[in-house]
Amino acid sequence: MDISDLRVALFSGNYNYTRDGANQALNRLVGSLLARGAKVRVYSPKVADPDFPPTGDLVGLPNIPMPVKGRGEYRVPTHLGAAVRRDLEAFAPDIVHLSSPDPSGHAALKWARERGIPVLASVHTRFETYPRYYNMAFLEPMIVKLLKRFYNRCDALVAPSQSMIDELTAMGMHTRIGLWSRGVDRTIFSSARRDPEWRRSLGLADEDVAIVFLGRLVMEKGLDVFAETIARLRQQGIAHKTLVIGDGPARGWFEANMPGAIFAGFKTGEALGQALASGDVFFNPSVTETFGNVTLEAMASGLPVVAAGATGSASLVADGATGRLVAPSGDRHADAAAFAAALAPYCTDRSLRAAHGAAGEARACEYSWEAINAVVADTYATLVEERRGERAA
Repeated sequence: MDISDLRVALFSGNYNYTRDGANQALNRLVGSLLARGAKVRVYSPKVADPDFPPTGDLVGLPNIPMPVKGRGEYRVPTHLGAAVRRDLEAFAPDIVHLSSPDPSGHAALKWARERGIPVLASVHTRFETYPRYYNMAFLEPMIVKLLKRFYNRCDALVAPSQSMIDELTAMGMHTRIGLWSRGVDRTIFSSARRDPEWRRSLGLADEDVAIVFLGRLVMEKGLDVFAETIARLRQQGIAHKTLVIGDGPARGWFEANMPGAIFAGFKTGEALGQALASGDVFFNPSVTETFGNVTLEAMASGLPVVAAGATGSASLVADGATGRLVAPSGDRHADAAAFAAALAPYCTDRSLRAAHGAAGEARACEYSWEAINAVVADTYATLVEERRGERAA
């Protein structure tokens, strides 16, 4: 079928009220679909002052603040509600796309299955790993069970990296999982954005090696491992500076545990590209990513990457060529020691930084948003055609 004939209902737990990598990908997808003539209706919580305007038509979902200390900026869509159901019926989608296994996602899945409408789910984060960062690791098996039930009731899944597809398959989440990768905006992220004057304005001398953290400051991004790794480098007398780009509810904890670090705050657009390219080494210890947008952005900015060899970065970083991958052990102290050992050569060897940074930037050029989003549109069309064929038979 022609993409211009598609009618897509997209459900998101956070489409635009708080900026993150997942909703940036969703907004780009919607923009691509609209440009090809498809009709798209987005259902997500609305707030009075969102981080950015939504792409496409946005319908508000009933919601409450996330009931987790320090995460009140996030909303939990609680159900569909009569008004949303009427809107869905009037829109009459050919396919439903679910991007979060929240209560409204479960309700939308039930609504679609009752009407014989195919459902595609996209996996954006390792939800099952989150409890371990809030002293609730005992919940992980239950969350895995709930996720398996949710995803296996969908017609297909898409995930942003082959490593994530392998994990989902091994966990029994589904037997039909496609690759919806991520792209990078090369007009923003490039080594050409490096700005020595901006560095100096923060107190970074030209000869300083700045280890960069980029992302939302929440514990599940591996802030504890990052801080301990930096402390080990200091103890070993390895000269470096630390540059933190981003903000979030755990900023106070991060500042207290990283004395001397430079906190540049939240950045977007060209300012983000400038800040990232003005670093020297990118360090991403997170094991909760399904792709690692920040890792790809750092590579595009010409930085070698030291990252956890987990879902996401494992599919992006070529170990020993564009950076280093460190296999997570589950022991924070052991992981910090391994990360420090991987970072140390980049702090002392300018030619190594330059070679691996250049190789990473070349690899990042392979990620085109246009081609990547076309894969999702084609998956929609395939699922719709299959369902129509089943009905005809």
